[in-house]
Amino acid sequence: MAQLGSDLDATRAWSKARWRSELRAARRGVPASVRFAEAMALSNQLTSGRIVRPGQTLCGYVPVGSEPGSAQMLDDVADFGVRVLLPVVAGRGPLDWAWYAGPDSLRPGPYGLLEPIGERLSTTALRIADLVLVPALGVDRTGVRLGQGAGHYDQSLPLTAPGTPLVAVIRDQELVPELPAEPHDVRVTAVITPHRGLIRFD
Repeated sequence: MAQLGSDLDATRAWSKARWRSELRAARRGVPASVRFAEAMALSNQLTSGRIVRPGQTLCGYVPVGSEPGSAQMLDDVADFGVRVLLPVVAGRGPLDWAWYAGPDSLRPGPYGLLEPIGERLSTTALRIADLVLVPALGVDRTGVRLGQGAGHYDQSLPLTAPGTPLVAVIRDQELVPELPAEPHDVRVTAVITPHRGLIRFD
């Protein structure tokens, strides 16, 4: 396998399916100790005051499997004074949202996700977010995001208020030169990685 993102000629012709396969395999190979250290680093980034501030509202999600971050990250952000909204999968359409109220407020949902059990606020709750964290397998340097393929976020992100930062959470190695894009893909405005922190796209 080509080093992810290092050989543009080798990866330029990869399909989305090929990218997903390669990125998922790379994530599965990350040792648990590295994932833990990276989750701690991401939590420190989010509670530094440079990305989101006390009193603001963050739309987040509970990382599952090999996704960067951890559920503890949400508690750290909430303890920092940030209100946290979490997604609820509602059929095949845009995501619904509910407030995060601690680990005991979560229940299993579709795709192995953990979802809040509180009152659903509707798909338009995204409009109150000051910043939206977006899961991703990879992102390229123009903001093209590769998700898991269900399409929920591509349907949801257009519902945010204009100018809301859309920040994908990825490992440092998952910021690559170029990913395949389609017209319906919603580009993110920045990424956050464990070691490089917030990287904005012009």
